[in-house]
Amino acid sequence: MQDLKKEPNLTSTELILASNSPRRREILSRLQIPFRVVSPRFEEISNPALSPKEEAIHFAEGKARSVAQDFKNAQDFKNAIVIGSDTLIECDQQKIGKPKNPEEAKQILQGLQGRSHCIWTAVFMIDTLQDRSEHSICKIEVKMKSMTDSEISDYVATGEPLDKAGAYAVQGEGRQFIQELKGDYLAAVGLPLEAITRFVERMR
Repeated sequence: MQDLKKEPNLTSTELILASNSPRRREILSRLQIPFRVVSPRFEEISNPALSPKEEAIHFAEGKARSVAQDFKNAQDFKNAIVIGSDTLIECDQQKIGKPKNPEEAKQILQGLQGRSHCIWTAVFMIDTLQDRSEHSICKIEVKMKSMTDSEISDYVATGEPLDKAGAYAVQGEGRQFIQELKGDYLAAVGLPLEAITRFVERMR
């Protein structure tokens, strides 16, 4: 990650991705617009009063605002578009985030296998110069195949599920367990480009 205060003075709007996710970095690079990645100082603490959709927006906003505040406080940095994003899984009206350990990953996958669930991916964007913000939320419907306990154990052993909401990666080995996906594929992976493109075009 790069330090904001070590960058040279900027004369135009800079694009900042507030994220620790390699997947989001890869997706944003598809826009072919120069951007930097800055790790957000935001702790994701689930709030039972929020729905999965609301919490995804809340987490995306928290990430974006934590980086935007640092950016605005840094000397000579006054003009940036900061992007924060978050993904949560909803099954039976329950929020499912990232598993804390392999055992929890197995439990999550056992609960999802053979059933349908929703992926909620939120993006929150801030223009630091104009102090304007906007958010967007995408809903993706997923039907999972039935999985045996050994298939689940083998998948968890790869380590892939441990930093993924819902304990599986749409774009990784987890795709073998997806029977059907309806909605924005890139949003399911972790970042909806359409909403970002619209905001950037208006603000730059």
